Amino acid sequence: MCAAAGVQCQKISVLPHGEVKGCFMKKNLAFVLSGGGSRGAMQAGALRALVEGGYTPDMVCGTSIGAINGAFLAVHGFNAQGLQKLEQVWKTTVDRDLLPTNLWWQTMRVFFGRDKGISQQKILDFAASNGLTPELRFKDLQLFSLFLVAADLNTGSQVIFGTDPQDFVLESVLASMTIPPWIVPLEKDGRFLIDGGAVSNLPIEAALLQGATEIIALDLFNPQDQQRKPGRLAPMIYKLDKTFENRKIQLELDLAEARRVPVRRIRLVTEQTVPIWDFRQSAALIEFGYQLARQEMLTWKDNEKSSLFWQPDLKAALEGLRRFIRP
Repeated sequence: MCAAAGVQCQKISVLPHGEVKGCFMKKNLAFVLSGGGSRGAMQAGALRALVEGGYTPDMVCGTSIGAINGAFLAVHGFNAQGLQKLEQVWKTTVDRDLLPTNLWWQTMRVFFGRDKGISQQKILDFAASNGLTPELRFKDLQLFSLFLVAADLNTGSQVIFGTDPQDFVLESVLASMTIPPWIVPLEKDGRFLIDGGAVSNLPIEAALLQGATEIIALDLFNPQDQQRKPGRLAPMIYKLDKTFENRKIQLELDLAEARRVPVRRIRLVTEQTVPIWDFRQSAALIEFGYQLARQEMLTWKDNEKSSLFWQPDLKAALEGLRRFIRP
């Protein structure tokens, strides 16, 4: 085992002609799935494109909605069948009202202790009905390594679930996506846990810490979120948050470069910003993410499959889908 956490190496040996065979890191491909609420539907489509292109992960690291997508596939399989199920689940979110928009009223209910989070039970029930049962532990997952990121407000650091095989998967998913007033923070073992996006919305660092040697990152950050006019307090806070998020993403990309771990970043961005609580456009977003990923894969020069496999007019396909995605 190398000094780098979790990285397995071949043993050093001497070849017959005297040459020393050094320590080589075993390939460890990580899929990194960012947070982004309802925009996570684009990850489902992008993951389908990656599977069709012959890419399968050795590990998945997810934050917030990326944690949900990753956990679902860890249960149902990272293959055509598993992804078909994931897309179907996304399409059923259209009328589920998982993140209600009457925020002021619900915030007051949480503030005065009248509610434990307006979406918490809905999401728990929805997850359990799709295989993420409360008793499921990380040790029960056999398909690939899964790591989920939450933020601990007591220490200001990230918490990576999955390093302890006894951790509960559903509890970890909920911690990773906790955004008040929809879901109340989780207090456990001296930690005060909220959405992992507070410290690492695109959890590249977590993948590096777990031994990733190459990364494919599905990033839902939309630069247009920073371009809102900050006239009032709420837009100003939102703009500030997105500025911090963008900076953290860049720092983690720089960290990967410093460690010489290649990152292929697929930016899943719509022309019009989709609110994180608006699940009505899931079907269109799935297909949009699929086409964006296919388009990005064409630029991966070292992947010979791309030039042979992707022949459709991707620009026309993307243009056709844009009219279905409304601001």
